[in-house]
Amino acid sequence: MDFRIPDELQMLRLSARRFVNEELLPLEPEYANQPDIPDDLRTRLQARARELGFWAFDLPESVGGGGVGVLGMCLVMEELSRCNVPSFRAPTVFTPYLGPVLFHCEGEQREKYLMPIIRGEKRTCFALTEPGGGSDPSGMTTTARVTPGGFRLNGRKIFITGADKAHFVQVFARTLDRGEDLGISCFLVERGTPGFSLGQAFELMSPDRPWELVFDDVDIPREQCVGRIGQGWELAREFLDMGRLIHGPKAVGRAQRALEMAAEHAKSRSTFGSPLAERQAIQWMLADSAVELHAARLMTYHAAWKADQGQSYHVEASAVKLYADEMLVRVIDRALQIHGGLGLSRELPLELMFRDARSRTITEGSSEMQRLILARDVLAHPERVDRFAP
Repeated sequence: MDFRIPDELQMLRLSARRFVNEELLPLEPEYANQPDIPDDLRTRLQARARELGFWAFDLPESVGGGGVGVLGMCLVMEELSRCNVPSFRAPTVFTPYLGPVLFHCEGEQREKYLMPIIRGEKRTCFALTEPGGGSDPSGMTTTARVTPGGFRLNGRKIFITGADKAHFVQVFARTLDRGEDLGISCFLVERGTPGFSLGQAFELMSPDRPWELVFDDVDIPREQCVGRIGQGWELAREFLDMGRLIHGPKAVGRAQRALEMAAEHAKSRSTFGSPLAERQAIQWMLADSAVELHAARLMTYHAAWKADQGQSYHVEASAVKLYADEMLVRVIDRALQIHGGLGLSRELPLELMFRDARSRTITEGSSEMQRLILARDVLAHPERVDRFAP
């Protein structure tokens, strides 16, 4: 059992850390509470990332990417997540927001949708959640009725991040043909298509600003269906598994920063004649945070390793999201407590980090949903003591 991270990935992580420290953290005071950064700034940072060889670092070499794999992506994500600007807590400065769904594009679809995203010419978003339920696809009410020329979409999606900047949407709908339910399918709907519009913009406790999408008799051609008709939930689960795994390095990177801030403050802040760091209550907070952070990091790296090996990591992804997100809330809460009143102020990033952390136990599948997935696995195979082993 070898826990060493390959030298080339260690170098990648150190390069990403330098980029974050030199290029991104100086922007934090201005943009930390903004849902996005200006397009010209994003373009400049992406150009800089290209110069340093970061662009598309995580994508397969077959499409022109760096091919560093999921573990490499997680290491970079840890570093990016130390910065509080929402745009930097996703890897879009270094690589296009893509998701595994678009890799199922074929023929002209690849040239029209996949490759422009990889080159950074277009942006996309993922639309699954609906007003009537986020985690239960069986209740999906958005429909795509088969027509002579393709499909007609009707319905609504909510809490869709990045929809206002997307050139096209990956939308999931229940496919119907003359009353027969063909299952959930995935469709690519371009911005400007008649009947497709942005609805309400949601203001959350975190700086993120997701959108409502409205589909009112939206006609799209058959060639804008990704994969097979009825394959949509299979494609969505690929996206969700990776999305939940990525919650791991995001939480680890931010918890690491919170722990470092708490430790430094405990050493420098004195009360009643001695530093906070000498008080056992503070020491135990720091120790608990360090242990939980270590556990979340190991869980994340293990799940990423399984993904790179081509093994199923569905259960591991749920475990990572559940534990890492809840760990992050606890670590930042302790850091706030150690900082006292200063931690509540906007002089420090901790209050924003706490608001963002709390939202993550709900997004991309709530903690309760992850517990349900894990419980089902335990009940189906209670004898599996090696549940998370290769």
